[in-house]
Amino acid sequence: MTEEVGEDEGRIPVAEAPLPLPVEFEAHYILHQEAFHDFALAVLGSNELAEKAIYRAFLEILRHWDRLREESESLDQEVWAIVRRTVISEELLSLREQMATLDSGSGLYKALGALPPRQFDVMVLRYIGGHETKRISWYMGLTPSTVDYHCRKARERLSPIYYRILKSQQKDNA
Repeated sequence: MTEEVGEDEGRIPVAEAPLPLPVEFEAHYILHQEAFHDFALAVLGSNELAEKAIYRAFLEILRHWDRLREESESLDQEVWAIVRRTVISEELLSLREQMATLDSGSGLYKALGALPPRQFDVMVLRYIGGHETKRISWYMGLTPSTVDYHCRKARERLSPIYYRILKSQQKDNA
């Protein structure tokens, strides 16, 4: 099956055709894609970002499909957790890019942008989003103690001045 179709027809050689997806994966995708897209659209606010996030999520799900089917007691919950993390990650990446262009006058946004990704995510979700540790751990798929660890490490990296600014913004948002 390495026979090539004539180049004048503009087709890909049979040997290079994409491999078929597992039938169960395709069915799961078709069944849940609309709900996942609606969630992503609500969080991200644009169809382009929602499609990008759901595409990334399903690539990750496909990469782990066999393990998810075999080891997971609740396939739907595991898949939802991947989608949720991917969408939130996309939102935070977008926010990070936006913050890099802002000038707070204090250097806060630049300092936040210099944090490692998980520390950035935790700080934004906690101090700008106003979320509690339990909810952040749910969003990020981490244990609450890991969320607290990343928050503590981020505070160590930020100067006390930036941390006070974040705390005051958190109170203003409440």
